[in-house]
Amino acid sequence: MKQLFAAAFLGLGLTGAAYAQDPAVGMWQTQVDDGAYAHVKMAPCGGAVCGTIARTFNDSGEYKSPNIGKTLVIDMKPEGGGKYAGKVWRPSNGKIYIGKMNVSGKSLKLSGCVAGGLICSKQTWVRVN
Repeated sequence: MKQLFAAAFLGLGLTGAAYAQDPAVGMWQTQVDDGAYAHVKMAPCGGAVCGTIARTFNDSGEYKSPNIGKTLVIDMKPEGGGKYAGKVWRPSNGKIYIGKMNVSGKSLKLSGCVAGGLICSKQTWVRVN
């Protein structure tokens, strides 16, 4: 029985190490959209990566948006090579779109699409930390 618990604990530890190395995990700054931008905390969520709005900014500086704490990047599953597929929520209209993400170094390219991916809106985010 002790061996079973030790094996389970070791497995959880290795899973955590794998997530820590995920290139999408960390804090990212969005592009300006409708006059504001945000810092989004990307973290593991199940077998995927999710992004939650941590801080919000506008022309006057940091402000307390009602969207703080809401999930912007939803269930982005890794596809290899820094590419992910999932969903994206756009706060300005409250809609959820088919999402794609590509992480390379300190750059994260995110797109939200409709019509099966024919019409997309794109942003490039930069790593904050």
